[in-house]
Amino acid sequence: MALNYIWVAFFAIAFIIGLIRLVFFGDTEIFMHLVKAMFDSSKSSVMDIALPLAGNMALWLGIMNIGERAGAIKFMSRVVGPFFSRLFPGVPKDHPATGNIMMSFSANLLGLDNAATPLGLKAMDSMQEFNEDKETASNAQIMYLVLLTSGLQILPVTIIAQRAILHATDPTDIFIPCIIATYVSAVAGMILVAIKQKIKLWDPVIISWIGGITACITLMVWYFTNYLTKEEIGLVSKVASNFLLFLVPVIFITGALIRKINVFEVFIEGAKRGFETSVKIIPYLVAMLVGIAVFRACGALDYMNNGLRWLCAQLNLDTRFVDAMPVAYMKPLSGSGSKGMMINVMQTFGPNSFAGRLGCIFNGSSDTTFYIVALYFGSVGIKRSRYAIPAGLFADLAGIIAAIFVAYLFFG
Repeated sequence: MALNYIWVAFFAIAFIIGLIRLVFFGDTEIFMHLVKAMFDSSKSSVMDIALPLAGNMALWLGIMNIGERAGAIKFMSRVVGPFFSRLFPGVPKDHPATGNIMMSFSANLLGLDNAATPLGLKAMDSMQEFNEDKETASNAQIMYLVLLTSGLQILPVTIIAQRAILHATDPTDIFIPCIIATYVSAVAGMILVAIKQKIKLWDPVIISWIGGITACITLMVWYFTNYLTKEEIGLVSKVASNFLLFLVPVIFITGALIRKINVFEVFIEGAKRGFETSVKIIPYLVAMLVGIAVFRACGALDYMNNGLRWLCAQLNLDTRFVDAMPVAYMKPLSGSGSKGMMINVMQTFGPNSFAGRLGCIFNGSSDTTFYIVALYFGSVGIKRSRYAIPAGLFADLAGIIAAIFVAYLFFG
């Protein structure tokens, strides 16, 4: 139901703003821009997203099917079972969903976008198996989605690469701020959902796992910043990410061969389901991306930024952060849109400017909430998202606030 209101709001706001610009400001081309945005976004949602995703879905769901038959997913479920059984109490013990969730989070942590989405859709599908109301999001699915929208990532490789392309003095100087902001976003979202679902976060198992993850991230950041140069950081992240990504199918295939499983047939069986899922999500992708496109084309984001700048000026607050806010506005709506905004901010103000750095931190602090809700829930036919969107936006807001504070702390 929440998606229904949000989607209608995108068109209503775009129409009202377009009408005002036409009647009061004589902008005779505004509706032409809105119509163009509709057609362009509907085309790109299929040609640039759905079709490439179909190949990735077929590949990774085929590999995951091998992993399930080889017993690898079940083994991972047992390893992380004690932690996930408390964070996702609705997931049955030793269910493959636990392993699928872990695989999805691992891909996101490493910034492996091509694998993260197919693995995430597989995790959502596996949780749908024990969802009693197939059209309503379960507690486990909401917790998973909110953690996913926090965009928790250890290595913001694409952001660092883009800063290098634009000749930043130190492309990796946003590395630690990005990790801090996205970690705050993930923890904030987890706490909110845990309170809503009455999950006891003070459980020793949860505390030990979160403490261990925090310690690992802290040690990695400390090592990277004290012992590696910016070139070495990029090299290590590139090699490690791709090595681990290729290691997964190798391990799964090896395990399947040991069990004397026909690996090729099992792969094809899983790949077929991947293609079917890709076709199923096309209407959800088109609907959400068209709504976002008209909202952006009408100029609503510019008006929001001008209003925020005026308010900060009235309160005698530093307004430098406002220059980067378009990235924060776009991030919950569109990944490509926020990336484009980030690049625009760096080109306008410079990659070494406060706004240029903050735009990068914004882009690395969270993920595309509306896109993820439409994509993941749409893939399994969920129509009632319950409080998933408010919780996801709360995590986004926490990440935005953390990004602003950490930018002033590091770059002042």
